[in-house]
Parts: sequence; C-alpha cells; structure tokens
Amino acid sequence: MTVAEKILLFSYGTLQLESVQLSSFGRRLAGRRDAIPGFKKTVVEVTDTDVLAKSGERFHPIVVPTDDRNETVDGMVFEITAEELAAADRYEVSDYKRVAVVLCSGLKAWVYIKA
Repeated sequence: MTVAEKILLFSYGTLQLESVQLSSFGRRLAGRRDAIPGFKKTVVEVTDTDVLAKSGERFHPIVVPTDDRNETVDGMVFEITAEELAAADRYEVSDYKRVAVVLCSGLKAWVYIKA
C-alpha cells in the first residue's frame, strides 16, 4: 500500500471488536490509540439483525459534535483498504454517516458520527 492509497479509519466503538472485524473485513485490524477532538459519545439502539449478530450488542456508541474542542473521544485508528472502507460503510446503520476528521495526533481519518 503506497502513501497515496493509505486510508485511515477511526473507531470508538464496535469496529474495534474482533468479531466485527473478522465478519466485516476477514481479518483482525492492527491499530493505535488516538482520539477525536470536539466530539462526545452517546448511544444509539441498533435493530439491524446483521449488525446485531456481528456485534452482539443492541446499544452502540455514537458520537456527536460539541462546541468544546477540548472534549475528546478515545478510540483506535486503523489503516484499511478501499474495499474494507466499503465494508465498514455496509456495516454501519443509517444512524451513522462517515466524515473526515483530524485526530488529536494530527492524522486525517474517516469516522462514523451521528447522521
């Protein structure tokens, strides 16, 4: 994977679970700790049976923007392929939308936030 092809995905929730990674990407992702500034975490109830089967969790974390850049949400940043990003899009339910953010480390990554 060249630098131009590098896709970073930040996860603060179920995409960190091995069961979700294996069922969605066919592999366990290697990542590093990071955080997103200007967001806070809440929860959403998931009713999609496929997502429930993969995560084993009815309530999933979801983040919303705040006016406080000092408020952060911790998680993991993963390097993934374009195909894996498409798989992550399929996994996330309609309560989420994917946006580009700058992480606390300065890296630019995709993250799923409240739609």
